Amino acid sequence: MELPKRFVQTLFIVGMSLSAVIGAVVGSVCVLTFTGLLHADQWLSLGNTPTILSPEEVDSKIVELIEEEGATIAVVERVAPSVVSIVIKKEQADVQISDDFGFYSPYGFEVTPDASGDTLIEVGGGTGFFITADGFIVTNQHVVADPDAVYSVITNSGQELSARIVATDPLQDIAILDVEGEGYVPVVLGDSSIIVPGQTVIAIGNSLSEFENTVTKGVISGLDRSVVAYDYDGSDTVIRHAIQTDAAINPGNSGGPLINLLGEVVGVNTAISSEGQSIGFAIPINDVKKTVSDVQTYGHVVRPWLGVHYTMLNAEVAAEFEITQTQGALVIRSEEGIAVYANSPAGDAGLQEGDVILLLNGELITEENPLGDLIYQFAPGDQITMKVWRSGSEREITITLEEYPTDL
Repeated sequence: MELPKRFVQTLFIVGMSLSAVIGAVVGSVCVLTFTGLLHADQWLSLGNTPTILSPEEVDSKIVELIEEEGATIAVVERVAPSVVSIVIKKEQADVQISDDFGFYSPYGFEVTPDASGDTLIEVGGGTGFFITADGFIVTNQHVVADPDAVYSVITNSGQELSARIVATDPLQDIAILDVEGEGYVPVVLGDSSIIVPGQTVIAIGNSLSEFENTVTKGVISGLDRSVVAYDYDGSDTVIRHAIQTDAAINPGNSGGPLINLLGEVVGVNTAISSEGQSIGFAIPINDVKKTVSDVQTYGHVVRPWLGVHYTMLNAEVAAEFEITQTQGALVIRSEEGIAVYANSPAGDAGLQEGDVILLLNGELITEENPLGDLIYQFAPGDQITMKVWRSGSEREITITLEEYPTDL
């Protein structure tokens, strides 16, 4: 009986894949064995003997590699339809600047001086992923930070859709976009609190804003990192508790999903290190869930507000300000000259410049456990109790938090 052509091709591809995997494993075994023989005298002199895998162990390794490769392929096939490439466009007149050498874009794209001023040109891009079937998309705030740009998304199927910004959360570097339509495939949000170093992860993104749906694979290299993400205009956002990964993340990957082998999104890719290789960072998905929930419930991001400007204390900072407290949050003036905002929860409760906030609801405030992180765990309307050091004595202050104002 003649097999269908497609089936034969499938068998051929599978056969080639198996051959490659088996060849890699057997080759590795041979190299290890050969290396062991070359250095046998040295090994034996140290009391060691060469390790040679048995046929059963070789078979087990082959099965493990095939299973892992199959899991990776299945995860990518499941999540890829949820991932979009974000396209950033601006009018020609808003992009080009002139110098002695011609016309150049501040984004780094060369443009032609004879183009009409109202022509939209592509100046950058990023990545996002659907979180609802009716078109809500998560990405990084720094991807869509330019208020003068026009944004669109290209779906996995190649369809380009106009996108509008629903909400941004600069403190988390997260933005929510919306596109018209229904029936999109949302991702499954995982639990970033249970991920561990060494765990396999996969990144999908619009690499270099040119290569859509690029898939890279690696491991979680570290947890709880502090990194800085830069906006298009050079402003920055400090991201705490970031996930470090060696899955290749390039410009354009920002806003894309970092997923585990169950196909769950555990992070939002956001930054790379310019000082090293294979060092990328992602925002833990648990930090993103509240932003998503707020937008779905209220239509905007809801943040608790205390109303103070502060710096975290350590021995060096304490010496600079000539105070005895070496940990806590020191209330100081901002560059605008404000330490405590008038008519704020902190102002109404009587907090003053020079106060040191030591405890919040009994929890110690330190550089590793800063005031902002603790406040973010609450909601507007929640009542908190602070222990405050002022001029050598301690006191307790009760404060009712309010919603962060949009005009600050």
